[in-house]
This record gives sequence, structure tokens and C-alpha cells, in this order.
Amino acid sequence: MVTELVLTAAFPLQSGLVPRGTRAFVFESIFEVFLLLGTLVGVVVVGYMLYNAYKYRSGSGNGHIDDGDRLVLGELPSGSGGGRKLFTSFFMSMVIVVSLVSWTYLTLLYVEEGPADDESLDVDVEGYQFGWRFTYPNGHTTDGVLRVPADRPVQLTITTADVFHNFGVTELRVKSDAIPGQETETWFTADEPGTYTAQCYELCGAGHSYMSAEVIVMPPDEYEAWYANTTADSETADSATANESSLRPAVVP
Repeated sequence: MVTELVLTAAFPLQSGLVPRGTRAFVFESIFEVFLLLGTLVGVVVVGYMLYNAYKYRSGSGNGHIDDGDRLVLGELPSGSGGGRKLFTSFFMSMVIVVSLVSWTYLTLLYVEEGPADDESLDVDVEGYQFGWRFTYPNGHTTDGVLRVPADRPVQLTITTADVFHNFGVTELRVKSDAIPGQETETWFTADEPGTYTAQCYELCGAGHSYMSAEVIVMPPDEYEAWYANTTADSETADSATANESSLRPAVVP
């Protein structure tokens, strides 16, 4: 709480400076800012280097020092402006680095906090060798297929029934460990309907490479119609289809 108050006081315009939206949008914004600043700094450094290389090239007459004006051992140089160039470059570098670190920290705070509880859809995720099980707020459970509405935050509570796993959906920029006996939380928001693939990113056994699930993002009205027909005791065709598709040739360790 104290940290949030300090950050709010220090950055009163953070709602406009810090990107808000889906995880994919937030991480793409961070990448674009780092790419832009890195490119600008690179252009300035390389440009200044090329300028000095041309200015003091052989035969230009610039930078020529008479033998009588050369420094001797132990003598300090003079006429360099008292270190103003060094101080200016150091100060500008410090401002850029501190600003970038502060902005990134505020952005990642938003990612860590996640959506408000009253806005999100809560889904429990359980990993097992070698698949994923999803339980919705009404108790309905599916194996291998997660259905969610578009443009609505989805809060995931992740655990595992056996060994360590890691649940991740690359396209949605979401990834979290599944730890035996513990629960981890993460969230995502998909802005477009479509089908994505969730993978296990923790080596968990001979069938690790087959441990995947479909994440089906539906238009909100279609999702509500589907969800209204589910109950805690019902099993949709999704689970049966996922179980059939998960039948793979035996993997020899």
C-alpha cells in the first residue's frame, strides 16, 4: 500500500504513461519502448563516433599538437571544459536509465496486480501427466479444452496433481508454474476470438511434448450461451474430443 502511494505521488500521470490492456499489448509496449530508446542511443553514439572520426582524420589538421605542447608524464590535461562533457553525458545517461527502469517497474506492477475480481472469469487449472484439466466457477470441468470469452480478463489458479508442470500460452503472453501442493495465479485477456495452444514448459516426463490444450476464445454472447448449458456434473464434447486426440504412440523413455 505504501509503495503504491509513493509511486502515485511520484508519477501522477501514470494512468496515461503506463500501458493498460491485454498482457500481449503490455509486453509489446515494453519491447517497443526498449527498441526505440536503444535505437536512438545507438544512432547518437555511432553518429558521434563517425563525426569525430571524420573531423580528426589523417590530414585534416584538426587535433594536431605541437611537440612543445604535448603532456609529460604526471601532467593533467587542461582546456577540456572542466569535465562538463563527461558530467553532461553521465547525467543524461542516468536520467534515461532511471526513467526507463521506473516506467518498466510501474508497467510490471500492473501485470502482477491483474484485473479486478469482479471483472474477471475465475478458472482453476490442474496439470497432470500429461494433460490439463479446467474447472469453471459453476463446477463444470473439461479436459484439454479451455473456453473463455473475448475482451474479458481470465484469472487462472494453477496447481498440479503430480509433478512440476508449467502452463503457458505464447500468443497470449501468459505463463506460470504448476507446483505440487501449491497454487499460483496468473491472468490474461484475449481481444480476438480464435483458437490458441497451451503448452507445458516444464520437462515433466516421457509425454511432456504431448502435454497441450486448446484455448478457445469465443465471442461473449456465444460463450454465455455455451456456459449456460454447463453444470458441475455435465461433461461437454470438448473433453471427449481432447481425450481422443491425446491418444499418441507410446513413448519409450
